[in-house]
Amino acid sequence: MTNAPKEKEITAKKQPAFQAPKGMRDILPSEAAYWERARETASDIAEAYGFGYVETPVLENTDLFSRGVGGGTDIVEKEMFSLKTKGGDSLSLRPEMTAPVMRSFIENGMSRLPQPVKLWYYGPQFRHENPQSGRFRQFYQTGFEIIGGEQDPVYDAQVIVAAVRFLESMKIKNPIIQINSIGCRSCRTIYRKKLLDFYRKELAAGSKKKGKAICKDCERRMDTNVLRLLDCKEEGCEEIKNRAPSILDSLDSPCRAHFKGVLEFLDEIGLPYSLNPYLVRGLDYYNRTVFEFFTEEENIALGGGGRYDYLADLIGGRPTPAVGVAMGIDRIIGILKSADIVFEPRRKEKIFVVHVGEVAKKKVFALIEELHKANIRVTEALGKDSLQSQMKAADKEGSPIALILGQKEVYEDAAIVRDMKTGAQETVPLNKIVEEIKKRLKS
Repeated sequence: MTNAPKEKEITAKKQPAFQAPKGMRDILPSEAAYWERARETASDIAEAYGFGYVETPVLENTDLFSRGVGGGTDIVEKEMFSLKTKGGDSLSLRPEMTAPVMRSFIENGMSRLPQPVKLWYYGPQFRHENPQSGRFRQFYQTGFEIIGGEQDPVYDAQVIVAAVRFLESMKIKNPIIQINSIGCRSCRTIYRKKLLDFYRKELAAGSKKKGKAICKDCERRMDTNVLRLLDCKEEGCEEIKNRAPSILDSLDSPCRAHFKGVLEFLDEIGLPYSLNPYLVRGLDYYNRTVFEFFTEEENIALGGGGRYDYLADLIGGRPTPAVGVAMGIDRIIGILKSADIVFEPRRKEKIFVVHVGEVAKKKVFALIEELHKANIRVTEALGKDSLQSQMKAADKEGSPIALILGQKEVYEDAAIVRDMKTGAQETVPLNKIVEEIKKRLKS
């Protein structure tokens, strides 16, 4: 007689019915301190440099990006999440923030405000990219934009400095600035021809020698957007790109003077930078100054930006000088984690309210609301019944004061006020409890 097969003691872990979409993820309480620090740091930098907060819709008209960012860019051609509304409108999840901020500037008549207008933002963007380290399909950025006024190089320098101060405040050591100028429309017309001629000669020579050709994307870029050739990170394309003519040699006098002015402002405060004549950024609206930020350890851009004087005109507004920068929060936090840099949550002292018994629990429930209305921060453990477990929770929270209500205190319409550091306690009438707590917190 054979034994019946034993039931498996170890089974495969059952997958949850639903998971976050590919390239998107949850931000959990265990890492909240990083995200809170990033948001608070951006706000502090914005206040220091005079930027006002702006928030735009997550969904925008698709044409805003195809016209503003550029129809020939990878973002518009491959990476946008787009949909049709029931009314037939084409909308897209924003893949970047500069075009929406400029749209808001135009729509809300900010050109009538004292110029320039300084704006900052913080929030999620969306791109249908191949998820990898530091790159998500839903990712977060904070940025600083200076719109209007004059094409003054001091504004280019100021957004660069604001971004560097943000990185330093986030404990990113010695951020590296790569900077270039891609000139104006007239400069680029001359440079595009030089670049195209160079690539044609290189490909012709490579074909004769049976050398490696450029990638398919770059073949397409030669016909649609030749400057994007300098964006490619494919190994074979990089090798050709590094021999390409420099755009700095094609700048006209005004663009050369503007770029010189930006560098002089950075030199004035001793901010180091390196010239990268092949840096063009991936968006069509840029002109003149462009820049990106790196660390010595990681060859991945933590942020970047530049001047975009043509954007307002491209999306239906009047020509408006503008310059801005965007910083990738996900990538910055990733670097901090890999370097074992930890931010402690910024704890704000809270009064802990303790109950003993069901009658006291109801009284505490009302007392918590009264304290909230008086702008006193409160925490509790209403789900616990034991006095001992609640006092342990109060100690763990680091609460300076505990209010204790038992049956006796309820009948006396009072509460025990306990100093959690010294253990000293006294009974205070409930009608004076707010006044007493504020006095103790102040002292």
